[in-house]
Amino acid sequence: MAVKIDRKITGYAVVKPDEAAVEGQSVPRETVEAELPKADVIHMHERIERPEVLIGSTYKIKSPLVEHAMYVTINDIVLNAGSEHEQRRPFEIFINSKSMDHFQWIVALTRIMSAVFRKGGDVTFLVEEMRAVFDPKGGYFKAGGVYMPSLVAELGMIVEDHLKSIGMMHDPQMSDAQKALIAEKRRQVEQREGSKKNADISAAPQAPGSADAHPEDIAVTGDGASFPPSATMCHKCSTKALVLMDGCATCLNCGYSKCG
Repeated sequence: MAVKIDRKITGYAVVKPDEAAVEGQSVPRETVEAELPKADVIHMHERIERPEVLIGSTYKIKSPLVEHAMYVTINDIVLNAGSEHEQRRPFEIFINSKSMDHFQWIVALTRIMSAVFRKGGDVTFLVEEMRAVFDPKGGYFKAGGVYMPSLVAELGMIVEDHLKSIGMMHDPQMSDAQKALIAEKRRQVEQREGSKKNADISAAPQAPGSADAHPEDIAVTGDGASFPPSATMCHKCSTKALVLMDGCATCLNCGYSKCG
């Protein structure tokens, strides 16, 4: 049965099935919200004072763009310690290095990032913004074949790894079909490279007792994964793991394929 409402609604109440509604009686919204159970959960905000002791992690950046290594320290604060709502949130960041060439922008960047951390909320946007910074002089490859477009981009990758370690970010989960495809492609590449190497060894004459003159045809990355040295960079995961197989470019690291 439809009921026409010709007056402004000033309050509401939930009537249980076993209770009869009393006509004209209403409960103010503030009263209902005040009666709701509330959890005493502390969220990150800029008014939280710095504790005497913070939990931190230090990461090393060794870039060919700078002479000395840079050490990045990110300290976390523990909110709601000992409760079911316990969580770690980044509180401050420092960068230390023997090189003083980039001192000014490093101090400015770390102070701004620390202020964003203490403000709270979703700070994961910093990762995307920093990884999108490109050096006009060109980037470089890290150990393992991962391309870094700039020093700031590598710093953004470190922040991303740290946020993943404390549970603020998560890697996209690959399906079982994608994992099986990558494993099959790697197996095919290893067989192809192995056959090519054996053919080259058989064709090349060697002196008696001499060692194998052909180096290993597989490049091992920092994560322990092996990719052919002829692989090109994948624009999705920025790793030199893109190979041409069956007329289709396929990444052996993340499973990206131009053929879908």
